[in-house]
Amino acid sequence: MSEQERTVRPPGTCVPWEEQVKEFPPITGDAELVRRIWQETDGFGYVFIWQCLLSF
Repeated sequence: MSEQERTVRPPGTCVPWEEQVKEFPPITGDAELVRRIWQETDGFGYVFIWQCLLSF
């Protein structure tokens, strides 16, 4: 894999908030609340993937 194809992601994330927010329509409410919930949910997905990999 070349350097240009490599994606740098923060530890513990599948899809970083900075990438995902581009796909959302403009947030009219509390954007910080949406970000926090997204990051928590994304973190659960990351932990689930690792648990499946380590368990089997």
